[in-house]
Amino acid sequence: MNTKRLTLMALMMALVIVLSSFSLPVPGGHLYLNDVVIVLASLLFSPTEAMLVCGFGAFLGDFFFYPAPMFVSLVTHGLQGYMISYLAHSDGRLISKKRSLFATCIGALIMVLGYTLGRAFVYSTLKTSIIKLPFEILQASFGVVFGYFLRYRIVLKQIEEIVNESL
Repeated sequence: MNTKRLTLMALMMALVIVLSSFSLPVPGGHLYLNDVVIVLASLLFSPTEAMLVCGFGAFLGDFFFYPAPMFVSLVTHGLQGYMISYLAHSDGRLISKKRSLFATCIGALIMVLGYTLGRAFVYSTLKTSIIKLPFEILQASFGVVFGYFLRYRIVLKQIEEIVNESL
């Protein structure tokens, strides 16, 4: 791992942390923006790197801004990042756009299930977690659409070179 790649990982983790504090108000809840960066980081990095960036970034974001579900975020987003990256890569290279889209959808499912079960554990009632289920689905879908779009439509060539440079 080179310095540029490590710096890019730190930048992505910082974005996850900061975006954990910003949300878009929607009727009955909030839509958090950190899932966009989680999907993007998962498509850029290896499975272990994605797990670290996504899991610890979400954990620290919750730790600083809303600590109740921080361990749920650590496990859920860490597993989400790992699985997206694992399914979307082969020998450090992305397999295909279709496979990446499939991987992000599996990651969204992991996020929705992880937070639904995690909320039931943290708040001691399944009813509370079911009430938030539509918002989790919306947030996961938002992350898939915009994270995938950023990766395949806007990602800068310099970032692509940094990511592929140390492989």
